Amino acid sequence: MRIAIATPHAATRRTGNRATATRWAGFLRELGHEPVINPAPDAESDLLIALHAWRSAETVARVRAEHPDRPIVVVLTGTDLYHFLDADPGPTLRSLDLADRLVGLHDKVADALAERYRSKLRVIHQSARGCAARESPLADAFEVLVVGHLRTEKDPFRAALAARRLPPDSRVRIVHLGAAHDPAWAEAAAAEQRDNPRYVWHGDLPAARVRRLMARARLMVLSSIMEGGANVISEALVSGLPVLASRIDGSVGLLGEDYPGYYPTSDTAALADLLGRAETEPAFLAALEAACAARAPLFTPEREKAQLGELLAELA
Repeated sequence: MRIAIATPHAATRRTGNRATATRWAGFLRELGHEPVINPAPDAESDLLIALHAWRSAETVARVRAEHPDRPIVVVLTGTDLYHFLDADPGPTLRSLDLADRLVGLHDKVADALAERYRSKLRVIHQSARGCAARESPLADAFEVLVVGHLRTEKDPFRAALAARRLPPDSRVRIVHLGAAHDPAWAEAAAAEQRDNPRYVWHGDLPAARVRRLMARARLMVLSSIMEGGANVISEALVSGLPVLASRIDGSVGLLGEDYPGYYPTSDTAALADLLGRAETEPAFLAALEAACAARAPLFTPEREKAQLGELLAELA
């Protein structure tokens, strides 16, 4: 099939939507299809995959109007589920109504949807390339990664604020990787780095460099207030890197209800307590590692490609 993949960000931007579009295009080629990311509006195709129900609403509506029989798959993001369904529901609901299938990226997506949409929903877990092997951690620091762009939805400085609360002898160092959403965020990161000796911001790094840092870090923090199924969790799990996460549906839907590394969203004191335990209690860190290892098989490329193939087989 000729498959159009609509994603709301330009090819030069490293975003979650763009990464998903690129990875799925590769899988679709391996499955024998002809994918094109953001083709011209008049380009011929047999099926549309639209990433982001709200941002792709015009594309979804146009394709349905011009090609009533063409199957449409809408992939639901965190802002679709946990922002636009409340803040501006019209375009999002229109996309959900027009879609033949909806794709969620974590196991709790159905909880955010009205009952009438759940029969359309399929869950595809995003896969990731892990680091080739774990590396020896730094001897003089307990390195904790925060991997995410600096914007409000990520609550990006929560780990840095939590590290400030740790006792003087703590060796925790928060290493933040991600681009600033705008100059104000960059200024805030520079100020935090200047005032907090336990925080360093490296900005947006190539994927290979991120994987190298994951290979030697002791821990990762995902502090987001909303996520549609963060691919960085997949990357951490397949890299053997344990995670501390805010207890939001987008993370619980990947890590499982009983995962031992959650803290209440935006609760600095609770995150500081978990960081301290991970640094000083080997049994707690081992429990996080074991729980992550148990979930890692969900996020292999082979499994994601098979789930995508099954979805297309339904629509063929």
